Amino acid sequence: MSDYLVIVESPAKAKTIERYLGKKYKVKASMGHVRDLPKSQIGVNVESDFEPKYITIRGKGPVLKELKTAAKKAKKVYLAADPDREGEAIAWHLANTLELDVHSDCRVVFNEITKDAIQESFKHPRAINMDLVDAQQARRVLDRLVGYKISPILWKKVKKGLSAGRVQSVALRLVIDREKEIKEFLPEEYWKIDADFLKGNEKFEGAFYGVGGKRTELHSEEDVKQVTNSIKGSKFTVANVTKKERKRNPAVPFITSTLQQEAARKLNFRAKKTMMIAQQLYEGMDLGKDGTIGLITYMRTDSTRISETAQNEAAGYIQETYGKEFLAQDKKAEKKNAKSQDAHEAIRPTSTLRDPGSLKEFLSRDQLRLYKLIWERFVASQMAPAILDTMSVDLENNGVLFRSTGSKIKFSGFMKVYVEGNDDQVEEKDRMLPDLKEGDRVVSKDIEPSQHFTQPPPRYTEARLVRTLEELGIGRPSTYAPTLDTIQKRGYVALDNKRFIPTELGEIVLELVMEFFPEIINVEFTVDMENSLDEVEDGKMQWVSIIREFYKEFEKRIIRAENEMESVEIKDEPAGVDCELCSNPMVFKMGRYGKFMACSNFPDCRNTKPIVKDIGVTCPKCEKGNIVERKSKKRRIFYGCDQYPECDFLSWDKPIARNCPKCDHMLVEKKLKKGVQVQCINCDYKESQQK
Repeated sequence: MSDYLVIVESPAKAKTIERYLGKKYKVKASMGHVRDLPKSQIGVNVESDFEPKYITIRGKGPVLKELKTAAKKAKKVYLAADPDREGEAIAWHLANTLELDVHSDCRVVFNEITKDAIQESFKHPRAINMDLVDAQQARRVLDRLVGYKISPILWKKVKKGLSAGRVQSVALRLVIDREKEIKEFLPEEYWKIDADFLKGNEKFEGAFYGVGGKRTELHSEEDVKQVTNSIKGSKFTVANVTKKERKRNPAVPFITSTLQQEAARKLNFRAKKTMMIAQQLYEGMDLGKDGTIGLITYMRTDSTRISETAQNEAAGYIQETYGKEFLAQDKKAEKKNAKSQDAHEAIRPTSTLRDPGSLKEFLSRDQLRLYKLIWERFVASQMAPAILDTMSVDLENNGVLFRSTGSKIKFSGFMKVYVEGNDDQVEEKDRMLPDLKEGDRVVSKDIEPSQHFTQPPPRYTEARLVRTLEELGIGRPSTYAPTLDTIQKRGYVALDNKRFIPTELGEIVLELVMEFFPEIINVEFTVDMENSLDEVEDGKMQWVSIIREFYKEFEKRIIRAENEMESVEIKDEPAGVDCELCSNPMVFKMGRYGKFMACSNFPDCRNTKPIVKDIGVTCPKCEKGNIVERKSKKRRIFYGCDQYPECDFLSWDKPIARNCPKCDHMLVEKKLKKGVQVQCINCDYKESQQK
């Protein structure tokens, strides 16, 4: 018999922790939550001060029976669920189910699953923090009231399977508002003038800056002609040279939202995938003879704080690997976000000494890529700033100014390990200028005006939407991934080229919610509610009072919606073709992955077809069919024969309507980082890259 029983959420975590605690401890997993509100009913007694009705989750009976048996045999039971509100709630539910005293020192928390952290945490057990539990209960009850009161109305008035929630409705509103901005955007014309310059044999680039020493914008071709007509000859004089030394500081270590954003940018991971892999790295990986070890700290956090122990270990590694000059001179006090709970450290490797290269044989490709991202970001955050030499040169001809800028990395600093990705800018690279001084003469070559138009704001990617929700103070680290997943599963949005576009259904639902429940999609309301939940966690407010205040107005809105909301019929749009199985008209329908064609005689006829686009190219394989553009379930465009399944030709690159002049095989357009290149699928023939 074991003296002590430790209960965690997952078997992987249990396996890792049991190694560190010794033979006196038995570690078992609850497999997540054991109790929750019932799915079949609202589960909240509004008349009795919103008392929640918890029941054992279906399927958890055998798990609880095993835990109860083990608890009776143990001298003491420790509850070691995750160190956040939800983990505290799981511990509280377990304590109630196993009849433990919630005021006893039965709760153990740790931010990382390493031997030292685990053993230290068991020296300091504490009582269950009821403020944390109440904050989680408040969120759960609030979301249940919103979901189970509004959703049945949407089912009745629109269609079954719909839902509305505080955070998901705001996220949907952001996507739809952005789409409206794009549709209403009026592009404005503007022009640029670029030029190549020569000083001796050295070539460098410059761009028009202004006239008479003042910055001048070019709005039309007429403006451009006035500038170019003012230029006399090809010789320009160096009017001004500015040289500066600029420091670039490293990014702070990851928090949940920035990890999701960077994994999307650099690894092409969806938020849900990022959190799933991060959970695996946190709970522990089998490292062969070293056993199972947790590789990163807890991945649901909004704090950039780093422990002194971790800083010192990183400093030793940096000094030994890269040299003392690469070590940050000062330990900067991280700025704490006003909305940050600061409950945990930032996301970092549990040991800097476990570099990614040493883990290759133990991790899957995606696990290694995410670990490498976390490891590099943390190590870089502890390194010295990069130093760049910058140079700006003004070139003048008859009052017309062109400006050329260049920079050179003088000292790479943290950039030797990692450079943060950015949605809007390219990474900093050396762009050298010749050695110029005031009064020097240079010669202009190829002065080229180009017409441009202002672009609408971009649609949200997952990374951009997470960043916006975080900046607005909506949701918390644990809510971002499930929120994005929900609005896609409900069919409210679809991903097109990795960017969110609202569906007709999403627009209808949001319009109804805005009319009858405006506070649900109000950003300020949602932010205030998050702040109130934080106050419950801090023991400054009672959770029931928050729900009571919210429900006063909400109940009135529910009654009004039930009586006044009109039914909405989502009509299917005719596709203009007949079903080849039953001859009834085909219609366009909206599914989880966007629009598709379906027979109007459903359910008697269940024929469905993807929407395809003929690109005017004959199939090179069967020479009978035409190549059509299709979309995979992940919204990725590919090209196939319209005679499928008889012909299985497929290409991720777009075929074009001419053959290779070298071998007479098909040519395709290959997308590159900076344009498109026509290539042969059979030989090495390539054409010049097009922007």
